[in-house]
Amino acid sequence: MINIAIIGAGRIGHVHARALGARDDVTLTLVCDPFEQNARALAEKYHVKYCLDPDEVFDDATVDAVVIGSPTQFHVDHILKAVNSGKRVMCEKPIALDLESAKRCIDELGDRADHVMMGFNRRFDPTFSALKDRLDDGEIGDLQQLTVVSRDPAAPPASYIAGSGGIFKDMTIHDFDMVRNFLGDIAEVNAVGTNVSPEIAEQGDFDQVIVTLKSRDGKLATIINSRTCAFGYDQRIEAFGADGMLSADNLTATAVRKATSTQTEAKTAVMDFFLERYEDAYRIELDAFLDSITIGGAVCPSVRDGYQALVLAEAAARSAKEHRAVTV
Repeated sequence: MINIAIIGAGRIGHVHARALGARDDVTLTLVCDPFEQNARALAEKYHVKYCLDPDEVFDDATVDAVVIGSPTQFHVDHILKAVNSGKRVMCEKPIALDLESAKRCIDELGDRADHVMMGFNRRFDPTFSALKDRLDDGEIGDLQQLTVVSRDPAAPPASYIAGSGGIFKDMTIHDFDMVRNFLGDIAEVNAVGTNVSPEIAEQGDFDQVIVTLKSRDGKLATIINSRTCAFGYDQRIEAFGADGMLSADNLTATAVRKATSTQTEAKTAVMDFFLERYEDAYRIELDAFLDSITIGGAVCPSVRDGYQALVLAEAAARSAKEHRAVTV
C-alpha cells in the first residue's frame, strides 16, 4: 500500500484526492494547506489527517509519496525537501517562476530528477494521446505543422495574475510541453501578445498571445491562447503531415448533433471548465505516477521537461517584449 500526502487543498488537490480514491493500492493519509479551512475541508471529506506546515509532510516517515499543488513560488523548495526526505514526488506545473530556481532544482536533484514527475496532464488526455499514437504510427506521414488552440472561458482574478508569472508561464506552459511532446527539441520561438482586458494589461501581462515555434529538425508549431472565450473552454489540436491531417476537436457532453432549417451540425455547448475537460487526464496522469512507484524507473514527463517548457516560456516572453524571434 502506497501512502500519499497532498500539499495544496485547492481545486487541484480535490481532483487528485478523487483520483486516489479510485485505487485500492493507495491511501491518502495526509492533507496539507496553510489555510486551515481548506485543509480541514479536504481532509474531512476523505477522513484523513491534515496539517498546515509542509515540513510535517516531509518529516512524516509513513508518507511514501507527495503530490505537490502548492503555489508555484514554493514548488522548488517543496520538491527538494520531499525528495531529500526519501519520498516520490509529482508536482503541478510550472516547475518554478524563473529559470535560475528551476535550474537549481534540477542540479540539486541530479539523477533523481528522472524520478520526479511534472504535472503536464494534457499528455495523458485520451483524445490527445490517441492523436499522438496515430501520428507516431505513421497515419499521416511525417509531421510538418502542429496547431494547438487553448482558450479559457474567463480570465482569472487580478490577484491570481499578479503571482502567476504571466500568461506564458501560467497558461501557455501546458502548450509548450505539448509542442515538445510532438515536435521534440525547439530551436526558435516567436511570440506576439495583446490585450482586450485593461485589468490584465495593468498587471503588465497579455491576455491574447500567438506563439510560433520551429523544431531543431524544421517542423513548425503554432500556439493560440486567449484568457477569454465566449463559447467555453476551447481545447483543440491539429497535426498536419505529408500524407494528411489528424485533428482533435472540443469535447461536449454528448456527441449528438442537430440539423434544422436554421442550424447545421449544431452540438451541445463545449465544456466550460478545465477540471471537467481534463478529469480523465488528471486520473490517468496520477495512475502513471503511482505505477512508476510500484514498477520503478524514470517518469515522463519529468521535472526536466518542466525545465525545458519554462525555457520556452521565458523565450516567448522575451520575444513578445523585444518584437523578435528568439533562438533557444
